[in-house]
Amino acid sequence: MATLEFFFDCSSPWTYLAFHEIENTAADTGAELVWRPFLVGGVFNSVNPSVYEARKAPVPAKARYYGKDLADWARLYGLSIGMPPVFPVNSVKAMRGAFVALDEGVLPAYARAVFEAYWGDLEDISQDDVLAKIVARVGLDREAFFARIALPEVKAKLRANTDELIERGGFGSPTMFVDGDDMYFGNDRLVLVRDALERAS
Repeated sequence: MATLEFFFDCSSPWTYLAFHEIENTAADTGAELVWRPFLVGGVFNSVNPSVYEARKAPVPAKARYYGKDLADWARLYGLSIGMPPVFPVNSVKAMRGAFVALDEGVLPAYARAVFEAYWGDLEDISQDDVLAKIVARVGLDREAFFARIALPEVKAKLRANTDELIERGGFGSPTMFVDGDDMYFGNDRLVLVRDALERAS
């Protein structure tokens, strides 16, 4: 069985698109899907600061195309993706929460709810009241959730995944690995991911 690792941060619209398809990609190819929550801001700070420079001085033509491209992909997938008033957002708590959801067996539902709250409802996922609604929606205990995302071991897991992605050559979200060392970046590479998994199987 091939392995498909999905490194993701819910603060990225392109990751929302890829997330929408990643489970089907794994299921259709018989691959084991491994969820790898990480903090994309940590990656940008370490190895890809050009992202910040592009935000400060965007190329107008490229910015216009960016909006069209995102809308085209969202339409294709049947998703609603808007422009949140808080962008970029501090996704640290939400991504720590992904480990709680993973431990409780509700990671896909939790991540989907975070994506939808931020990119669909345009809510600030850095805020506890927004996260509390997400937690309730997926059936997690609010008090336990907020206690656990403050634990040193949960913080360490998020740092470890972020550091590991950097060490393995990643520079953004989503990043996918097929069988350990075959890396793909971006929603538009899913067709290549599927091809790699089919060849591996």
